Amino acid sequence: MCPICVEPQNRTHGSEFFLLGLSDDPELQPLLFGLFLSMYLVNMLGNLLIILAVISDSHLHTPMYFFLSNLSLADIGFSTTTVPKMLLNLQTHSKSITYAGCLTQGTVFTLFGCLDNILLAVLAYDRLVAICQPLHYLVIMSPRLCGLLVLLSFFISLLDSQLLYLMVSQLSFCADVEIPHFFCDPSQLFNLACSDTSTNDIVIYFIGAIFGGVPLSWILFSYYRIVSSILRVPPSSSKYKAFSTCGSHLSVVCLFYGTGLGVYLSSSVSSSPRKGAVASVMYTVVTPMLNPFIYSLRNRDIKSALWRMVRRIVYSIPVLSFLVHRLEKAAKSNMCNKKF
Repeated sequence: MCPICVEPQNRTHGSEFFLLGLSDDPELQPLLFGLFLSMYLVNMLGNLLIILAVISDSHLHTPMYFFLSNLSLADIGFSTTTVPKMLLNLQTHSKSITYAGCLTQGTVFTLFGCLDNILLAVLAYDRLVAICQPLHYLVIMSPRLCGLLVLLSFFISLLDSQLLYLMVSQLSFCADVEIPHFFCDPSQLFNLACSDTSTNDIVIYFIGAIFGGVPLSWILFSYYRIVSSILRVPPSSSKYKAFSTCGSHLSVVCLFYGTGLGVYLSSSVSSSPRKGAVASVMYTVVTPMLNPFIYSLRNRDIKSALWRMVRRIVYSIPVLSFLVHRLEKAAKSNMCNKKF
């Protein structure tokens, strides 16, 4: 129990929270700043390129790419909730965050984390329909259903985040709370509360089982059906082509759940909260950064769309367009000279 607790009505203005970050070593601060800034910019650029490619290219106006663009949007929100505040703290050498800011960060972090989770399950359903019912795919996955699934995913995630907000807002905290993390991790807030959290712990496990376990169970069930369908039916190029698109989705699923499970196990085994904070970098920063590469490198449609978008941008700038035409002309001239 904490010696000085702030009463509920005074918590918002009275409590001061301190994010201890990943390291207290002053020499590591510039290195951490450069590393996380680079990863954040790559994350933003990669996910924005996928969103722009899906919007601008009519070849990608399909259910799968619609869900993929929304997943990229969720990844941007997921990282933006935590990384900019961490970069600001590293740059200003300040670790403080207000009670309202901490509560908001934890709530929004839960929102986008849950949205990521549910959208992966929606993508699994999309692949299930594409492989098991290919002739009815466009009928079943109508624009209306796709929009409804994304809206439903958002509202379920919003419900999850608001439940967390209500539970955390009822807790009492010490006058000065030191969080051994680089963001306001909801689990850390429960551990640092002055008030009794036994009931909240039970509710958290129950919510985690529903909002985390149900989507994961659906993903496993979907791939069980997909593999069963592939094994039962004689080989066909269209079915194997659809199945090949599952590789990227499976890679992202393994990365998302694997890193999350790794953080949970490392925090439960290790007695140092700082080690759990370092491990959580994998699913809060690294995973959203790698997702665009996984989907683009293994997908010809995405690569073609990105290349067409880059060409349109280049040709829209007169100077670059002139240079490209000159290079193409020089290349054709060299090819002709080689023939003769």
